[in-house]
Amino acid sequence: MEKRMLMVATVPSMIGQFNMNNIRILQGLGYVVDVAANFTDTSVWTSERVQKFKDQMTEMNIECVQIDFSRSPREISKHIAAYKETLKLLRERNYSFVHTHTPIASAILRRAAHKTRIKVIYTAHGFHFYDGAPMKNWIVFYPIEKYLSRYTDVLITINKEDYHRAKTKFKARKTVYIPGVGVDTEKFKPRDNGRERIRKELGLAEDRLLLLSVGELNENKNHKSVIKALKGIENITYVIVGKGTLGDALSIVAKQSNVDLRLTGYRSDISDFYDAADIYILPSIREGLNVSLMEAMASALPCCAGKIRGSIDMLDETGGCLFNPLKIEEIKKAVEQAIEMDENQRKELGNYNRKKIKAFDKGEVNKKMKEVYANV
Repeated sequence: MEKRMLMVATVPSMIGQFNMNNIRILQGLGYVVDVAANFTDTSVWTSERVQKFKDQMTEMNIECVQIDFSRSPREISKHIAAYKETLKLLRERNYSFVHTHTPIASAILRRAAHKTRIKVIYTAHGFHFYDGAPMKNWIVFYPIEKYLSRYTDVLITINKEDYHRAKTKFKARKTVYIPGVGVDTEKFKPRDNGRERIRKELGLAEDRLLLLSVGELNENKNHKSVIKALKGIENITYVIVGKGTLGDALSIVAKQSNVDLRLTGYRSDISDFYDAADIYILPSIREGLNVSLMEAMASALPCCAGKIRGSIDMLDETGGCLFNPLKIEEIKKAVEQAIEMDENQRKELGNYNRKKIKAFDKGEVNKKMKEVYANV
C-alpha cells in the first residue's frame, strides 16, 4: 500500500527554505509527498521564485496543493475557507501523517487533522511568546498554542527556551528539540570565491568594511536600528540581502543618517556575500533559530547578534558581540567593538564560530528528523 504524507505551510518559502532536506528524507523512507501552501502569496518570494519552486516539486514527483492560507490573523473569513479546503483534502487522501509549519496554517491543519484522525508533526519555528515578549503575544498566542498542543502527536521545537516551556506546559504527545534545519558546513565555509566579485559589483574597495545582514525586510528583523547605530561610523557599508516591504523606508533612514546602505533583494548566491563580508549582524527582535546566523558562523565570520532566544544557543561573546536589540546604543557599541579589531582578531573569532556551529550541522539534524519520521 502506498505511503503518503502532507507537508504544509502558509507560504511556499517556508517549505523551500527550510524543508527540502525533510522532503528528501521522507522520499528516502518511501513516502509519496504532497505539499500544501498558498502559492499565490508573493509577500516573501516573487511569483517567478514560486513558479521555480513548483517546477522543482514537479521534477521531484511532488504535487503542489493550493490552500488559500492567509498570513494575517485578522482575516477570519479566509481562515474559515482555508479550514474547509484543508478538511476536504485530508478526507480525500489517505495520508499517514502531516508535517505542518507556520502558526496559522498549523492551527488550521491541526483542527482538521484531529477531525479526520490523522497524526500531526508540528514544527514551531519560534513561538510568538518568549521571555521578554509583549504581553499581547502571551495573551493571544500562548493559550492558542497550548490548547492546540493536545492535537499534536510530535511537537518539534528549535531552540532551548521553547523546548523547556513546551515540555513542561503543553500537552503534545511528544516534544523534541531539534536545532532547526541545521547548516551545510560544506557549502558554507571560509572561501575567497565570491569576495572579489561581490565587492566589485557593489563598488567597494578592499579596505572598506562590509557589514552584512540576511533576512526579510520587516519590522521584526530590526534593520532600521542598525542603520541608526551606524550613524557617525566611517568606512563601513551595510548590505542587506532579502526581500520585503520596508526597502524604501530603510533607504530614507539611511539617507537621513548618512549611512551607506545597499539593498540587494533576493539573491541565490548568498554564500558569496558571506565571502565578501567582514562582519555579520543579526539585529532581530525575535527569532526561533536563525539560519543566516548559522551560515555566517559556518562561513567563519565574527558575528554580532541580539541577545535573544535561539541566537544565544549558537553565539557567545568568544565569537562576537551580543546586544539588546531594542537599544541602539548597544548595537552601536557591538559594531564598534567588531570594527576596532584588526583582521587577525576578526579571523580568530570567525574560526571559533566555525568550530562551534559544527554541532548544528545538517547531517546531525537529518539523523534526528529521520528518527522522528520513522517513529510517527
